[in-house]
Amino acid sequence: MDISVWIALLALFFAGGLTPGPAVMMVMSTSLRYDATTALVPAIGVSAANLVWISLAATGIATFAASAPSLLLGLKIAGLLFIAWLAWKMATDSSSQPRASAAQAPPKASLFGRGVGLQLLNPNALVFFGLLLPGYFDPARPLALQAGIIMVTVTATEMLGLTIYAWAADAMNQRFQNPAFTVWFNRMAATAMLASAIFAAFLTTAR
Repeated sequence: MDISVWIALLALFFAGGLTPGPAVMMVMSTSLRYDATTALVPAIGVSAANLVWISLAATGIATFAASAPSLLLGLKIAGLLFIAWLAWKMATDSSSQPRASAAQAPPKASLFGRGVGLQLLNPNALVFFGLLLPGYFDPARPLALQAGIIMVTVTATEMLGLTIYAWAADAMNQRFQNPAFTVWFNRMAATAMLASAIFAAFLTTAR
């Protein structure tokens, strides 16, 4: 991979990792409810799902999406429904306690699964991986090596961004020890999560 292409890729996903979206909202809400360490479990799930997206991008997902618009629409609807369910769970988590202990968090497998499911069905991921990422592959060079470089780059930038948000939410929770603050934030995060997904779905439809 040409160094200039890699730098452009790094800039794209570094900015994407720091841009609030469904994954960020999930991680921040989990951190507020439990702690930053617990919030990194769904973050790892998001990063694992990214590896699937990158593999699809390397094998021509953009061409496939263009040739199967009905299937693409079905995936978008499924993704929006899944994110709406996650948003509802987040918005209705209105415990009277400002914070639950990490021991009270859902099983790690469940948190990891939510992260994977969110990212696999996330229309935002379709924008980045389905529409933008394929343009960074050079068909004249080995695709497997390029995919490996991209996987490492995207995983590093994604985890950096999500870790920053997880610890920021943890710091906010320690400063604002108020049950009402957690409830308010969860509802705002749920709204932002759903709005971001709807916007991305509309963007990909418009394209």
